Amino acid sequence: MPLICYHSSHEQFSPSHLLRLVQLAEQAGFGGIHSSDHFHPWSRRQGQSGFTLSWIAAAMQATQLPFSMVCAPGQRLHPAIVAQATATLAEMFPGRFNIELGSGEAINESITGDPWLPKAQRNERLLECYHIIKKLLGAEEVSFNGHVHVKNAKLYTLPPQQPLLLCAAITDETTIWSAGWADGLLTTAGETGAVAKKIALFRSNGGTGKPVYLQFAFSYARNKSEAQQEAYDQWRSNVLPAEKLANYARVEQFDEASENILPGEVMHAIPVYSDIYALRKSIQEYLSLDIDRLILHNVSRHQEIFIEDYGQTA
Repeated sequence: MPLICYHSSHEQFSPSHLLRLVQLAEQAGFGGIHSSDHFHPWSRRQGQSGFTLSWIAAAMQATQLPFSMVCAPGQRLHPAIVAQATATLAEMFPGRFNIELGSGEAINESITGDPWLPKAQRNERLLECYHIIKKLLGAEEVSFNGHVHVKNAKLYTLPPQQPLLLCAAITDETTIWSAGWADGLLTTAGETGAVAKKIALFRSNGGTGKPVYLQFAFSYARNKSEAQQEAYDQWRSNVLPAEKLANYARVEQFDEASENILPGEVMHAIPVYSDIYALRKSIQEYLSLDIDRLILHNVSRHQEIFIEDYGQTA
């Protein structure tokens, strides 16, 4: 059976709060933890942005679950440093840590002051970073000049078991592109037929036998109107077109762009649940697909209630 994982949203909650939430999630029967990685949130209403690579070691020490996290190497985080952090985590917690590499978003990466590259060039940089990280984890000495630069880098602390370097992909195009090189796929949930098609594209273009992680975002509360309000308050910025989500560099841009988004638009994009059994039915539909992990991201602020209700029906 696929692992059902709890999503830790660093843009919505403080690191100390998230630490307690992952402990509660483990007690409630979740099989793994997944983490976002932000420098800025997508709106002032979300209001947090703890550093995942500082937090995740503490969270792994506090639980016994497998973890994975999204990471965008190449601009804010140099790939050699990502490799070192990954090796350290995987050495301390063998077999429990994987990482999903993405091309990044300006809201997090543009803080360096370097130019924000077009998507095609960001993908080129991502592939360069994948190979750099993979070689370093394989005990090779690396020098490289491309979109990123590395000189005489070599890791001396290596894990007993190599962590997987998956690709975070949303579109069919990126999914097909990643299938030939990535160790697996992280993608987002939606209509089950469309998700099944995307997984099939990954499998048929080089991803056979590789793990697929699926992230399912929704809003859950015991009261339907509260679940709807939470979705609108916390996640309306995230229903903006993909190019805006990737290219806006300031929190204020997201807030301004989402001012005229109507509640109905958010409800169309974000499933809303006030019945844990109805949510369980949707979960089961995704579990029937060819996936290895299903990551549950409740965008509501009322995480303790969600975890409690999930645990009572586990």
